Amino acid sequence: MMIEALIAVALLGALVTFLAPNRIAGKLAFAISLVPAALSLWLFAAFDGSGNALLDGELAFESRATWIDVGEYSISWFVGLDGISLPLVVLTTILCTLAIVSSWTPIDERESQFYGLILFIEAMLLGVFSALDFFLWFVFWEAVLIPMYLLIGIWGGPRRKYAAIKFFVYTNVASLVMFGAFIALVFGLGDSVTSFALPEIATAMVNGGPEGFFGLGGTTLASVVFVAMFLGFAVKVPIVPFHTWLPDAHVEAPTPASVLLAGVLLKMGTYALLRFNFTMFPDQVATYAVPIAAIAVISVIYGAMLALAQTDLKRIVAYSSVSSMGYVILGLVAYTQFGVGGATFQMVSHGLISGLMFMAVGVIYNATHTRMVTDMSGLADRMPIAVAILVAGAFGYMGLPLMSGFYGEFTIFFGTFGSELLDYSPLFTSLAMFGIVIVAGYLLFALQRTVFGPYRLETDYEVGTAPLHDVASMVVLLGLIIALGVAPDLIFDMITDAVDPILENGGDL
Repeated sequence: MMIEALIAVALLGALVTFLAPNRIAGKLAFAISLVPAALSLWLFAAFDGSGNALLDGELAFESRATWIDVGEYSISWFVGLDGISLPLVVLTTILCTLAIVSSWTPIDERESQFYGLILFIEAMLLGVFSALDFFLWFVFWEAVLIPMYLLIGIWGGPRRKYAAIKFFVYTNVASLVMFGAFIALVFGLGDSVTSFALPEIATAMVNGGPEGFFGLGGTTLASVVFVAMFLGFAVKVPIVPFHTWLPDAHVEAPTPASVLLAGVLLKMGTYALLRFNFTMFPDQVATYAVPIAAIAVISVIYGAMLALAQTDLKRIVAYSSVSSMGYVILGLVAYTQFGVGGATFQMVSHGLISGLMFMAVGVIYNATHTRMVTDMSGLADRMPIAVAILVAGAFGYMGLPLMSGFYGEFTIFFGTFGSELLDYSPLFTSLAMFGIVIVAGYLLFALQRTVFGPYRLETDYEVGTAPLHDVASMVVLLGLIIALGVAPDLIFDMITDAVDPILENGGDL
């Protein structure tokens, strides 16, 4: 019942915070968030190295109870963790706690509602990463949209309503496409499944796949479902050309919402791709490997080029997320231990690094009230500690050795270069590696313009040392980035234990 406790504390904490006076809401939410953070670390320490939750029947912290009977199918409360989902659960609890702390400076109105929504989104995210029944998972998946829509729409910038609606419409339409495709798959599996439990559906796919549905043969149905679900999840990731909602959402969102959006919400898409597409459809992965790899490389290069063209620090970091998620997709489609394992590791690494970068940009904005590269320079003299952490985070983005970004990208490149499934794998790897050069270009250019050189600020604000709580949040993230860079086996071993059954399911592909 540990997973239920994890979700319940965050959910009840959200309710308590909603009802609390504004003056204590921030501190109360922080205190409550420490409980799921501590519980997730206990789960991490107690994890026994179980394999993949969908394919080999080994579940950690499993809990299951029948919820609803729908005709011949049953819907259950079914949760459990494996080496893929557990690191993302820990990432969620840590980033939510630090996002709350980073809110203390910029959020000065309707605090109880703001912090309550942060805790609510934490509960829903924990559900997404632990649910093993499709309907239960989909409830959590859709519920995440509500608090993020409100965070952007209420506390965001001047164009917050437009950004919030665009975010909601894009991701909700994509969810409907994905939902319809998966339901068609369940009906196509016929008598081989009697529930919406993901392990049962995955087993049925391994043992022969769908018989057919709505006039489509089994192989055709599987291909249609694979493509539809890939498109649905691609919007959430997002990858080119479904990325246009992301910069608007980031620019208008308050800093803590941007931290969670880049750090965790984008990982929902890549996590779902791994859980569904790349676990249940090995034949279709082989069929569509080259086009998917091409999309991944385009996302890497195009996202980096878009970031290079920006003068808003938030847009730079936002477009860099599009580029980084391209690396994750490339690792997944390589279908090797280092490729898929490195992609999963990169989900966690990017969550930490992007969270740090958005926090640092938020600290600069709190002091200068501008994010434009052309409006400032020489901030290192006035904010030395915050700037030093920003520079360190940028080096992590660039893949500096002994930081988590280096290990994530290295394992993806290593796994992709040696992929037997992916035709032209050396070419795709080489093109993707060129993205690192562009990343270094736009980050070094932005840093040179804003934090070095003589001090200059176009706005009428006095810039001084950042508040201690803002610096402390960034220090924690930087410490985790370095820890995973120095000792990646802290999570990489458990990730590969869960990845291996996926590759064995793929056989000789």
